Amino acid sequence: MRGVPDYETLSLTLEDGVLTVTLDRPDRLNAFTLTMGRELTEAFRAADADDDVAAVVVTGRGRAFCAGMDLSTSGNPFGVDPTRHLTMHELRTHLHTDELVAGVRDEGGKLTLAIDECRKPVLAAVNGPAVGVGATMLCAMDVRLISQDASVAFVFGKIGIVPEAISSYFLPRIVGLPRALEWMYTAQTLEPEELMQAGFARSVHPAEDLLGAAHSLARRFTEHRSPAATALTRRLLRRNATVADPVEAHLADSLAMAYTSTRDGLEGVSAFLEKRTPRFTSKVSELPPAFPWG
Repeated sequence: MRGVPDYETLSLTLEDGVLTVTLDRPDRLNAFTLTMGRELTEAFRAADADDDVAAVVVTGRGRAFCAGMDLSTSGNPFGVDPTRHLTMHELRTHLHTDELVAGVRDEGGKLTLAIDECRKPVLAAVNGPAVGVGATMLCAMDVRLISQDASVAFVFGKIGIVPEAISSYFLPRIVGLPRALEWMYTAQTLEPEELMQAGFARSVHPAEDLLGAAHSLARRFTEHRSPAATALTRRLLRRNATVADPVEAHLADSLAMAYTSTRDGLEGVSAFLEKRTPRFTSKVSELPPAFPWG
């Protein structure tokens, strides 16, 4: 990434097209703050716009992935303005008003929207406990690799709040509605075996092998692949998994196929016929405004 910024709560490294975003408050078990939320959102927006970034891996420094919201901060730790009581219509109408962005909209939700809208594959390397928002942010990522030392807990019921970070949308799509409800109701600590069995985790690794495994998988996703086709594949699957009518999926597929088959697709076919490695030249930053679709 050109000019990787210095963040207060994160460390970023870019190698061979894989951007590693490390939650970097190990003395606080990488507890989430409003600053961390804003910095993560900014990092994902920047990664999406940067053609040097092919994939993103998110992990934590130290023995935890993220211990949840840092409840020791002064005032409302969730950044909510207690004087504002809005209807859904009012919030929708003024969604991008600075005052509401800062005082009403959930910080974790703004982050997971940035993850969802990122056009690069996003992998989690869960190195230790992931609690609260540390768990819900994982739901918007594509793949979750976990350490043998990791656990996940959706603890919101224990402190009298609701699950945030759009997890009510993402989690049921990963593990099914009944299991998602059980995990939220019980607020239990979920160990690697159960996370694997439920399909929440892709694989379990010794702690020392976790990050290497995540980087290896990220390279498998992106090496000798068309950046534009990969970006559109991510958008297609995320969009079309929730559309009500298969015709809508067909329309989106058709537009993406028309775009890729007349660009990198030509090179891909030539490389296949000539039995050589393709040389794709597309850039995600040059995708037309028509993508993603409405």
